[in-house]
Amino acid sequence: MPIVHVFLWEGRKDEEIKEMVKKLTKVFVDMGIPENAVEILVHDVPKTRWAIGGEFASEKFRNI
Repeated sequence: MPIVHVFLWEGRKDEEIKEMVKKLTKVFVDMGIPENAVEILVHDVPKTRWAIGGEFASEKFRNI
């Protein structure tokens, strides 16, 4: 059973997350894995807790 962890900056709409989960699940179903065996965990991470190259995303990507 595949377990997929998706880490995203917080702020996505529920509908966007639902659509992403459906599409990710379909990838595994297309590989022959039963839909009910696919687990997806979505982690919403604040930009103040996500660092890239030693700089927090909240500072590096202020306009995104």
